[in-house]
Amino acid sequence: MSGGVGPTSDISLPKEQEQEFKEHHDPVSSSKLSPKSQKTSQALHSATNRKPGSFSFRQLNALAVIIVLSASGMVSPQDLAFVLFSVAYMYFISKVAFPIQSSIKDPTVFSPQNKILRLYVLVGAIIGLLLPIAYIFEGIFEGDKQGISAASPHVFLLASQVFMEGLAFSDQFSTPIRVFVPVFYNSRRIFTIVEWLSSEFSKNYEDYGGSAKRLYLGRALAIANMAFWSFNLFGFLLPVYLPRAFKKYYSTHKVKEF
Repeated sequence: MSGGVGPTSDISLPKEQEQEFKEHHDPVSSSKLSPKSQKTSQALHSATNRKPGSFSFRQLNALAVIIVLSASGMVSPQDLAFVLFSVAYMYFISKVAFPIQSSIKDPTVFSPQNKILRLYVLVGAIIGLLLPIAYIFEGIFEGDKQGISAASPHVFLLASQVFMEGLAFSDQFSTPIRVFVPVFYNSRRIFTIVEWLSSEFSKNYEDYGGSAKRLYLGRALAIANMAFWSFNLFGFLLPVYLPRAFKKYYSTHKVKEF
């Protein structure tokens, strides 16, 4: 898991990794696998080893959100510069600080079979993307320019995070890079959510052109995002995901040095 709403395909079971290693180095033994095991291996290989330049369905959806928000003028130059900097810096530290140690994919952190983890990602997608996007579209019909401009930076940065996570989870990057993306973006989005909260609670009902339901819905949505993403950063990414990812990376590196 990325710690956000990004792909969970960076996480595979140890047995699956062992099977992929055997198939790569021992074609004879791989031919003896059962048809079910061969299909599972092929599915894992296709999911984790996409061709360079190809994007997943989730990345394409995120890219569509990025383009629409950017073309509509709802994105500030600072947020655009942040995304461009994140791309350049990700490639920089992947070469200088955390290079790939071998042709074999880095050890994974969590199992994709974890139902709690899948539910957590789903909740993040609903709270962070689906509901805010619906809120923005409703604001267009109700003429709530203040609500739209306040929610758009968070949606843009989260969609950019999802797209970047798809890149980070490819075979071109090591495990620490996969952690860097959600931590980097989540830290930035906390500030945009604070501004969103401030904007929602500064609305005066007498001067507000939209409905009362939208007024309270916007406030509830901003509070929900602040609570969820604050926990995601300070309760999961930094104390749980980050240490485990670095432990995996450096333990593998030490094994290969001997």
